[in-house]
Amino acid sequence: MNAEPVSTMETYPQLMLESQLCFPLYAASRRIVNAYTPFLKPLGLTYTQYIVFLCLWEYGETTVGDLCRRLYLDNGTITPMIKRMEQEGYVRRSRCAEDERVVKVRLSEQGWALREKVRDIPQQIGRCIPLPHEDAFRLYQLLNGLLRTEET
Repeated sequence: MNAEPVSTMETYPQLMLESQLCFPLYAASRRIVNAYTPFLKPLGLTYTQYIVFLCLWEYGETTVGDLCRRLYLDNGTITPMIKRMEQEGYVRRSRCAEDERVVKVRLSEQGWALREKVRDIPQQIGRCIPLPHEDAFRLYQLLNGLLRTEET
C-alpha cells in the first residue's frame, strides 16, 4: 500500500526551493566567493583569509573575538586560520596582558605588504558581477541591513 506522495507544489508551496529566501542568498554568495578564487589562489589565499586581511588592514591590531564578530565567523574557524597565517609569516599573535584568554592579532610586515598585491581585487570582482552599480549598492545596503538586525 504505497500511496503516491502529494506534490509539494500543491500542498506545501512553502517548501518549494523558489519560495526560500535563503537559497538565492546562498547560491549568489557561493558564486561571488568563487569569483575571488582566480585572484586569490595564485597568492596562496582563501576567501576567508582574504576577509581576515581586510579586517586587519582596516582596524590594525585586533582580537580574535573581534575578528569573529566582524566577520560573522566562529572561533573554531578563525583560530586555526590565524595560526596558519602566523606560520606563513603574515600575522603575529600575542596574549592580552590584562586577560590571557584574549588573543590579539596584528599584521607582520609581510602581511602589510600583501595589501599592495591585492589592492585591485575589489575592482576586478566588481567587473564580474553583472549588476548595474546602483543595484549592487542597493543589494549591499539590504544585506548589511539584514546582518545588522541579527546583532540586536
